[in-house]
Amino acid sequence: MRILLFSGKGGVGKTSLAAATGLELSRLGYRTLVMSVDPAHSLADAFDLETDLFHGKTGDPYPISDRLAIHEVNIQKEIKRHWKEISSYVVSVLRTTGISDVEAEELAILPGMEELSAMMWVNQFRREQLYDVIVLDCAPTAESMRFVSMPTTLEWYMKHIFPFQRGIIRAVRPIANRVSPVELPTEGYFSNIQQLFAKLDGIAELLEDPAQTSVRLVTNPERMVLRETQRAFVYFSLHGLTVDSIIVNRVLPQAVTDAWFEEWRASQARVLEEIDAYFAPVEVTRVPLFTHEVLGRERLEELARALYAAGEDPARVVRTEAPYTFTKQDGHYEVKLRLPFAAKGEVGLFKKGDELVVEIGTLRRHIGLPTSMAGLSPARARLENRILTVEMKES
Repeated sequence: MRILLFSGKGGVGKTSLAAATGLELSRLGYRTLVMSVDPAHSLADAFDLETDLFHGKTGDPYPISDRLAIHEVNIQKEIKRHWKEISSYVVSVLRTTGISDVEAEELAILPGMEELSAMMWVNQFRREQLYDVIVLDCAPTAESMRFVSMPTTLEWYMKHIFPFQRGIIRAVRPIANRVSPVELPTEGYFSNIQQLFAKLDGIAELLEDPAQTSVRLVTNPERMVLRETQRAFVYFSLHGLTVDSIIVNRVLPQAVTDAWFEEWRASQARVLEEIDAYFAPVEVTRVPLFTHEVLGRERLEELARALYAAGEDPARVVRTEAPYTFTKQDGHYEVKLRLPFAAKGEVGLFKKGDELVVEIGTLRRHIGLPTSMAGLSPARARLENRILTVEMKES
C-alpha cells in the first residue's frame, strides 16, 4: 500500500491537490482513499458535495466512485470508538471544576486525538488491504509535525513512563481516592491507552519506509510560504520521512500579461528560482493559478491534468534516500543526517542512553542507535553539503 502525505502552510491548496491526486489515481485503476487529517475539514467541500447528502457520512469512508472514497476523521465518532475510557475520565475531572457537561465534553478532546485516530484508520486499512493508495490531506505544517511524531512519542511514553505511572497509581489509588477531591484514573483508563498503542503497531515503520510513504510538500511562490516549506522539509527528514516532491501551487501563467501583475511576476520568478536551487535534486512541480475556483469533480480533474503529465503515475516511487544513515569509516562509526537549510550554529546534539539526540531550534529528534553504536558517544560533528556527519567513539 502506498501513502502520499500532502502537507504545507495553511491556505496553499493542499486539499485541492490531494483531491485531484485521488481522482487521478482512481482513473488509473488504483483503489484510492483520500483522508483528511485536518480538524478544519474541507475535503467534502472540494468535491462540492451536497450538504444534505453527505452530512455526517464522511466520518467513515464515503464513496465518490467505484475506486475512490473520501474520509474526514470525525473526532466525536472516534472518541466513542477508541477513546471512551480516557475521555470519560477527563470529563469527570473537568466536571469537578464546575464547568457544564457540554463544555467538559468539548474540552475532553485532547491535542493529538484526531491525529492518532487517523493513524489507527491507516493501520487498519493496511492490515485489511482495502486500498492500494491512501492520500493524506494533512493539517498545516505544525500539526503535520505532531502527526508524524506521534508514533515515536507514544512509543517512548509506553516504554519509559507508562509502566511506572500505572504501577504508582495502582499502589496509591485506594488511599488517594479517600482524600483527593479528584479520583485517580482507573485500570480501565490504562487498559484503553494500551489498546490504542496496540492499534498503532507498525505505523512508525510504515511512515518511515520510502517505498511505501512519500511526503509531497505544497507551497506557493511567495517568500513567507517558502520559509515554512523549508522548515517542514527539515522536520520531515528528522522524523525519518522522505519528501519526494515539492508542488508549487498558483504560479502566474504566461498568458497573464497585464501590467498590474508585473511586480507579482518578478517576485514569483525570484522565489521559483530559489525553490529550484534549495530543493534540488527533489522534484519540483509547478501548478498554474486558474481563472476560477477549483471546486467540484470536473475542476479537480482539470487540476489533476495540470499537476500530472500524460501517462504519469502519482503513486510512483520517486525518491528513497534515507534522511539518516549509519556507517563505519576509518575505524569509527558515523551517523549521517540530511539537514537542508540548517546552519552550523543551529544544530545541537548529545547522547542519552542508546539514543542520539539532535536539536534544530525548538525541534528535538531522538535517533535510536544500533547495538554496535549504543555504547558510543558523539565525538565531533561536521556539516558539509547539507549533511551533518556525527562521529561516534568510545567515551
